[in-house]
Amino acid sequence: MSAFHCELAAAIGGSSGLPFTVLKTRAIHGGDISESFTLSDRTRTFFVKAQPAPRPPAGRVSGGVLPASAASRLAMFEAEAAGLAELAAANAVRVPQVLCHGIAAGQAYLVLEYLPLQSHGDAAQLGRQLAQQHRVSAAQFGGVRDNWIGATPQPNAWMDGWVDFWRERRLGFQLKLASQNGYGSMLQRDGEALMAGLGDLFAGYRPQPSLLHGDLWGGNHGFLADGAPVIFDPAAYYGDREADLAMSELFGGFAPDFYAAYREAWPLDAGYAVRRTLYNLYHILNHANLFGGGYAAQAQRMLAQLLAQIR
Repeated sequence: MSAFHCELAAAIGGSSGLPFTVLKTRAIHGGDISESFTLSDRTRTFFVKAQPAPRPPAGRVSGGVLPASAASRLAMFEAEAAGLAELAAANAVRVPQVLCHGIAAGQAYLVLEYLPLQSHGDAAQLGRQLAQQHRVSAAQFGGVRDNWIGATPQPNAWMDGWVDFWRERRLGFQLKLASQNGYGSMLQRDGEALMAGLGDLFAGYRPQPSLLHGDLWGGNHGFLADGAPVIFDPAAYYGDREADLAMSELFGGFAPDFYAAYREAWPLDAGYAVRRTLYNLYHILNHANLFGGGYAAQAQRMLAQLLAQIR
């Protein structure tokens, strides 16, 4: 057993109050930032995320190069653990429980409850529970701490106004990174125009701060064997609930029962159809900054659609 596994076993034993010896490990594939695997003593099994990990393409400044030190990488896991704890406190959608996090043999790690998940289950229950989670509110928009969206830092300093928050902490932040990554000219021009007219997209609509998952695409949810939904890998903060719903539709969408149940529990404003593009623009800009490819062109098209609504 490696020194890393030995130190992990000691941390698990200390945090759980029961001695733990690693007898079996299994790699879990699918993440592009952290290495994921399970550790088992054949009685108990835990899910572990560790860094260093495979890096996004070099040359991007946004977070495309992960923090260099183990302590800096640990900060990503600490933020994730804090987000999971806040979602768990909402007592709505189930999330994996956090056991411990730290540094072992020079690698940052996060140890979570292991939940065997499947891709299909009670989508309507997920919709109802997400609406319940979104009812958890705060006095302002943002969060207690900054976190990450993928490998990109996500600033969450509290602000009173949602439009100002989205302009400064989300779109403005990503557009600045895009400029540093060489995406200038039309993207910056149209981005500035959108931010100047952003309030027009919120005429007659005043969102309340809702507890958001923050990175709610299809790969970050699953179901237990009894159909109960689980969400994980959050980038949690308090914002417009439409932002979670919008991202759920970005990469293929969730099951129709999810949307029907959510809308029944908490109907959406008619302007959501337009603001969905606004909220997903943030994630497409982030993908452009992380991965390049055709995401910048997609962002440009989304900007054109949004500007057509405010001109």
